[in-house]
Amino acid sequence: MEALHRIRKRDGAIFWGLFHDAADRSRYVEYFMVESWVEHLRQHERMTVADLAAEARAKGFHVGVEPIVVTHWIAASGERDAASGPASDRDIPMIVT
Repeated sequence: MEALHRIRKRDGAIFWGLFHDAADRSRYVEYFMVESWVEHLRQHERMTVADLAAEARAKGFHVGVEPIVVTHWIAASGERDAASGPASDRDIPMIVT
């Protein structure tokens, strides 16, 4: 997971962390925050072969029959109704889990 930490930070993550579920000792959740939705999309473009290999190693820890779920949390802005959804052309902070 340390490799993912370095990759996320290199690619612009403001912070990165790993949560351990107190109710399910086998469950961990990676999270990181980027400056905007557009910046997150750029992260996908920056992935190298080595980055993809590191991500595959991390995904190898997954157990269970259900696939890994990726969630995007986009900050609610005072000037937007949070229910109106993401605006990909705006600089809205977001967290990926």
